[in-house]
Amino acid sequence: MGITTTQQLTRYYEQYRDTEIAFSKDIIRATSLDPRQVYIKCSGSQWPCIINSTSFSMARIVVGTKGGAYSQLSAKETPLVNLRFCFNPPGNDVVIFQVPGKVTNISPYMNSSELAIITLTFTQRPPDDLIEIVGQLLDANQNALRRKEERIVLNDESRRKLGITKEETIINIQNVPRHCIMREISFSGAKIIIAGLPQFLTGKEAQMRIDFDDPPESVVLKGVVASADIIEGRKDICQISVRFDEATLPLAFKMHVNSYLTTVKKPSMSAAEQLAAQKAKQEKLLEQQKKVQEARAANQAANAAAEKAAEAKAEASAQARAQAATQATNQEKQPATAQGDASAQEAQSTPAQADAAPAAN
Repeated sequence: MGITTTQQLTRYYEQYRDTEIAFSKDIIRATSLDPRQVYIKCSGSQWPCIINSTSFSMARIVVGTKGGAYSQLSAKETPLVNLRFCFNPPGNDVVIFQVPGKVTNISPYMNSSELAIITLTFTQRPPDDLIEIVGQLLDANQNALRRKEERIVLNDESRRKLGITKEETIINIQNVPRHCIMREISFSGAKIIIAGLPQFLTGKEAQMRIDFDDPPESVVLKGVVASADIIEGRKDICQISVRFDEATLPLAFKMHVNSYLTTVKKPSMSAAEQLAAQKAKQEKLLEQQKKVQEARAANQAANAAAEKAAEAKAEASAQARAQAATQATNQEKQPATAQGDASAQEAQSTPAQADAAPAAN
């Protein structure tokens, strides 16, 4: 498992402060809790108790109603108490610590008159050991949903960080054990290489075993063969995809996968990869600059076209006004011209009449 940093502990505490977990068999096994070493301490005495659930702000314990613990904890003026946790991870030192608290509620356990469930509210932030153990479990559960499709390609490096002892394992398909080789795993499934024909594997129930060495344990993953494809060049071997049953997915498996996904770092790039990445970055920057220049040119062209259209409109408007003014002037001149023409006609007719008079004489 990865080393938990101070930042991760702070994130666990702030994000899951009020999230309560019940200590089922699966959670007890995943956290390595030693139930026989859990005690409640009060007034200088201690009594064994059953821890039912906990969060980072409270815990619930179960005690007998006829014992000394119940008589002390149910008193009107209950002094402060200390809840003693004990975790015994395989291959590591035993982790023991106490969390101070006060009794805030007492009720019968499962309607029993012989057992009571007592709620203890912590009076201070619990030790980092509890935050780390419970926080890793809660984080694994959340990421099993949020990052369930994120696949891990299995090679020597990833298997070492995951704690998987070997790539070969056993998978039972329709209760028939078969040897296989793991190629990818995720929260939701796995890809493996197996001998067989695809048409006889697809849709079949499967149980896959994975062995871990940190801590040493084996988990069984139940699921179904979602798809099977023949490997090119080999008619007797195929690659199958197993889809895990999320409802029965072991917490230990979730914690191993989550530890890898949240703590593994990307390997450093070689010099050639760095040059290639730098070149790609420069090309991307040049492409962005080109797009900006093209956008500017398009805007300038659009502005020039708009200005030209405005000038043409203004010119057309000026021509229209000039034409209107010309028409108005012509209309004003038409009456005067008509009068001049009439005078000219009178002047022409007068000499003609004068010439006609002597002829008559």
